[in-house]
Amino acid sequence: MEENIITSPQNQRIKHVVALQQKSSLRREEGLFVVEGQREIEHCMASGYEVVEVFTVDGLRFTGDSPVTRVSPQVYEKMAYRGSTEGMIAIVKAKDHSISSVNRKLLSVNNPLVVVLESVEKPGNLGAILRSADAANVDAVIVCDPLTDLYNPNLIRASIGAIFTVPTAVCTSEECIAFLKERKIKILTAQLQDSYEYYNYDMRQATAIVMGTESTGLTQQWREAADAHIRIPMLGRLDSLNVSVSAAILMYEAVRQRKKINKV
Repeated sequence: MEENIITSPQNQRIKHVVALQQKSSLRREEGLFVVEGQREIEHCMASGYEVVEVFTVDGLRFTGDSPVTRVSPQVYEKMAYRGSTEGMIAIVKAKDHSISSVNRKLLSVNNPLVVVLESVEKPGNLGAILRSADAANVDAVIVCDPLTDLYNPNLIRASIGAIFTVPTAVCTSEECIAFLKERKIKILTAQLQDSYEYYNYDMRQATAIVMGTESTGLTQQWREAADAHIRIPMLGRLDSLNVSVSAAILMYEAVRQRKKINKV
């Protein structure tokens, strides 16, 4: 049921939305986060998330069953973390992202393809990787020892809603290594040292592609846990690629190999 329009940026409900946008601690405490944009909200709902409340401006209509509140353009500008979000913002309940949350998905897939990210610090990079993971139909993304939370507004924006469509877990590196070993998923670590070209490794089997930070790469525990070390050839003067670009290259090599075998 639609309520009267809110015209004051000092309204406590508006302040609550702003605080959820800005504070990861509040998001964790309340189990809530904010989604901006009609398309992103639709992806969120289609993936089974519960929308608590929707705020709209300029007469936009929300097609779901959640309560809807109209706000003035000035109030919406106060609430919105970014521009061009189609005048719609939702408060949404967070989901479980423990490693067990992706277990059922992986058990139901033959030779799953998993992307593992260790301590990737930039929300934009993580969001871009999730977007590529959706495009490549990756079975799961596991974020180890995270330096940003999955519901950071910049991450949601960069993922264009892929944070809702790709099964995603958060855990420690130790938990993830044990999980992958138990399920006999081969661990491929992307690193320059002691490695060989990525296209020389068979990714048609159950595979986890593991990426680290651009600045320091992977920790020693991942290097030691790996079944193979792979690298993307660097033919210019620089020695690294953006982690989201590297991840996309490796994901699509797995897609190329798997499509090839499917055509045989």
